Order: sequence, then structure tokens, then C-alpha cells
Amino acid sequence: MTEKDDDILNMLPARLKEARRAKGLSLEAVANLSGVSRSMVSQIERGESSPTISTLWNLTRALQVDFAGLLENEDGGDQIVVLKASDVPSIDNMGQGCRILILSPPEEAGGHEVYDISFAPNGVLNSKPHARGAAEQLTVLEGNVRVTSGTAIEDLSVGDTARYGADVAHSIAALDGAARVFLIVKSSGGSP
Repeated sequence: MTEKDDDILNMLPARLKEARRAKGLSLEAVANLSGVSRSMVSQIERGESSPTISTLWNLTRALQVDFAGLLENEDGGDQIVVLKASDVPSIDNMGQGCRILILSPPEEAGGHEVYDISFAPNGVLNSKPHARGAAEQLTVLEGNVRVTSGTAIEDLSVGDTARYGADVAHSIAALDGAARVFLIVKSSGGSP
């Protein structure tokens, strides 16, 4: 174990306690929400016990905090989180002739999502309506695409950006060959 790992483990009790207090929860409330005993929660917060990964996962879910964020070493806030191209999750079985790279962190699913979508010639992504008030913003990076939102239809070229409602049936289709778009989905009211 490195010195950096030790620093992270030393910060964990204080971060858990801080998260519990920020939510205004008692030890008993966290125990009830997480399924971790009150005495174990107390021991972890005092640094007298190191939680297992599953215990830590249960606590972070109960406190509604980011699991990875509790373990990150904060060096005064100056940091860059990098998602290497080889680690970007993708969806290949959604739509026809398209590959979707998920660029946003998992905890933002259902809130503010970011995608890089590549279309084969004649590729199309048909989407059912998202939650009420959902909106999308799409920028064409390569090729030409047709965007449909409800009954509205627009053809876009490289550099064009479209904003449209995603709480109705909508689609993106490649025109005249392959295409690639950058897509932002905002699930709660208003434009992205």
C-alpha cells in the first residue's frame, strides 16, 4: 500500500461523517438506510474500523454520495479526471448501424448525459419519448444527419447544432454516408 493509499484511508472516516452531517442524518438513521449496524457506522466514522467495499457501498448509497469521490485524494481541488479512450463505455446494440460512446459519468445518468455517436451509412437511432421536459442538443462532427423530434424535421451538416424536445418520439439518421454527432441529453425541463 502506498502513502497516497494510506492518506485516502485516513480521510475516509471524516468524509463519511461529513456526508452524514450534511444530510442531517443521525447514526441510527444511516444504520436504518444502509443496513450497516449503528455501532459499525460509529466505529468507521471514528476510524476504529475499516469498512469492506460492500459496507462502504451501502453507506454511500444511504448517504447519496459518490463512492469514488469519497476515496479520491483532494489536493486543494486542482485535479483533472481523465477517461481514457480505451475505457469509454459503449453501446453497440441500440439503434441500427450506430455506436454510442457514453462520455458522462454514471452518476449523471438520468440528469445530464453526454454521448459521442457514430453512424454507419444509413444508420439510425430511434428513441422513444424521455421524461417530460427532457431536451437534447446535438452537434454534427462528421457527415450529414436528419434529426426528427415529433413532427419537426431538420437536416444538419458538419458544425450545425440542433436543440429539440426529447420528451416526444425522436430520431437521428445518417444521410449520404457515415456520420458522427456529439449529443447532450438533459432530462429535466428546458434546453441543454
